[in-house]
Amino acid sequence: MSKYTELKRECYEANMELNALGLVIYTFGNVSAVDRQHGLFAIKPSGVPYETLRPEDIVMVDFDNQIVEGSLRPSSDTQTHAYLYTQWENIGGIAHTHATYSVAWAQAQRDIPIFGTTHADHLTADIPCAPPMRDELIEGNYEHNTGIQIQDCFQERRLSHEEVPMVLVGNHGPFAWGKTAAKAVYHSKVLEAVAEMAYLTLQINPQAPRLKDSLIRKHYERKHGANAYYGQ
Repeated sequence: MSKYTELKRECYEANMELNALGLVIYTFGNVSAVDRQHGLFAIKPSGVPYETLRPEDIVMVDFDNQIVEGSLRPSSDTQTHAYLYTQWENIGGIAHTHATYSVAWAQAQRDIPIFGTTHADHLTADIPCAPPMRDELIEGNYEHNTGIQIQDCFQERRLSHEEVPMVLVGNHGPFAWGKTAAKAVYHSKVLEAVAEMAYLTLQINPQAPRLKDSLIRKHYERKHGANAYYGQ
């Protein structure tokens, strides 16, 4: 039995949840789960349908993108995951989807405005859309440079990846992360729901105002603040 069985199972279950939530089609998308102690992460293999995916198919990779265990090629987005893990040491899982509304905002190269309390329950900022990748980066190590593209967006806007656990990559699609792979999937679903709500809001009222600051702070703090009281 593999010594990575537990981590592979966590990664497998997160990937299957991504599919069950309708955030991916065919073989699109991926989730990874990290083992910080050993500097490794588990990730979905490339091009394998969710219907046939097994826990033992999950590939173990190190932060230098070398396969540690597995007979299949890891996701084509592996280098993006590896880069983010090396830069943001407190995240435990990363998810990438091709969910319809999230991708639509990314293709429109638009941030998702914070219109309502569903959005504010999870973050206090607009969901950022990183600018399309520069030509020299596209021609280079594309997947690695996607990680740089994401990090540059957060640095330029002075955003915290802990407070804003999701991003749109311009012309590409969404990435989300969290303390675990399951939490990364959760944030992916929240992102897609908020993207759909924002789209419909602008269809009803193209001049819809941004949620006022007092409501943003109230809804975020009641779930995440020092005196949070939401939930059990």
